[in-house]
Amino acid sequence: MSTPIPPIQLPPCGDCTADAQWLEAALLNWLNTEYLPEAVNQAIAQRAAQVYRRQRLEGEHDLGGILLALITELQEFDFSQSFYSEFAVANAVSELLLRRLGIEPCCGAG
Repeated sequence: MSTPIPPIQLPPCGDCTADAQWLEAALLNWLNTEYLPEAVNQAIAQRAAQVYRRQRLEGEHDLGGILLALITELQEFDFSQSFYSEFAVANAVSELLLRRLGIEPCCGAG
């Protein structure tokens, strides 16, 4: 039987606005380099950062909870002008946050 992966808790944010600004810039960079830079990428990064900031201000520290909130709330975003979906964006945010914590995202092998 496999051992469950323990939840990843983010440290409390001292300045949630600065954290969200970092996330917006990092996500925009990721969006623009993963495929092609698109005008809609700025709006995607802004929306994801807003959701992240609100979740953190509400006391959410669990990375899984933030991931689910992003997927749920980004379902309302119009991705028709983008290569991305709410799932791709939420996963990218998760990877960016993990790397910021010094945790290299895993491929699932092992």
